[in-house]
Parts: sequence; structure tokens; C-alpha cells
Amino acid sequence: MVLLSNMSPMKLCVPGDKLCSTEDCMPGTGVYLRHGYIYSSLAGYVIKKNEGEEVTSINPRYAKVHILYVGSTPLKDRFRGTIRKEDVRATEKDKVETYKSFRPGDIVLAKVISLGDVQSNYLLTTAENELGVVVAHSEAGAQMIPISWCEMQCPRTHVKEFRKVARVQPEYLHA
Repeated sequence: MVLLSNMSPMKLCVPGDKLCSTEDCMPGTGVYLRHGYIYSSLAGYVIKKNEGEEVTSINPRYAKVHILYVGSTPLKDRFRGTIRKEDVRATEKDKVETYKSFRPGDIVLAKVISLGDVQSNYLLTTAENELGVVVAHSEAGAQMIPISWCEMQCPRTHVKEFRKVARVQPEYLHA
């Protein structure tokens, strides 16, 4: 479930939960609108997209992304970025395998490290614990759950997949 909002970054919800008004939020996937409010149509976590990039393609040297947000501001134009293999994590850079860090369709938190060349536009990094994949979907279509800093698991099939998982800050967790 993706909700572009001013809400707290992670909140558990079930179908039918009133999430926010349409004045405060922009609906994403997994929600519906009724009488000026946005409601959940799925069980899962509501994700506030502060800054985000969507992974569009992967190769052994880098991941190409579309930049969706800068801070809490959604971008009207499409910007492209690249996360190079050496910018995925801070340690053991020579052991990074890009396809074990990101997959097309993943939503990641990343920082801009520089303006790249004509083909990559912006160079991005996920080489901090707080940066990495925040939303990923399994082959079964379910939103995956992080189980470690390098793995996520499908709640339906229990299949584990490698990812460079962002560590969610405690202040963003709500019961």
C-alpha cells in the first residue's frame, strides 16, 4: 500500500480504515476515496513517502531509478538517477551484487551524492543503514516484510528475497 501523505511514516491498517482526508494526502495504490477521505482497501502498512526512488532496471554495475520525491515534495517531472554498485552500502563494496540489493518496482530511500552524466542524471547512494528498500513486492504480489538488513520475506509464500533493506527509525513506528 502506498499513500503519499503528511501522515506518520509507518502505520498498520486493515481494509476500511480511514487513513486521512484528501486535503492532507494524495492516494496511491491500495486505497479508495469516499466522501473526501482516503480509506485502506488492503491490510498492511501505510508508507509515507518522504523521499523515494522507484527502481526501473538493474544490471551488475548499477540500478536505474525514477526519482519520485525530494524530501516530502512529490516531483511533477520525471528525474532519473543511478545507484552504482559501489554506492549501495558503506562496507564490503566489492561484494555487492546489485540484483541482491534491488529489484525493478522496489521503492528505495536514497541520497543524491552528485549530478551524474547525461545518461544517469543524478548519482544516488544507499550506503547508510537508514537508506535502502522500503517497499518491495514478492512474485506473489504481496508487500514483503523486512526480516534483516539484507532480506525480505513474502507473508503469503514465506519465500525470502535479498534486498538492501532500509532500517526504519524507531520514531516512525506506531502501534
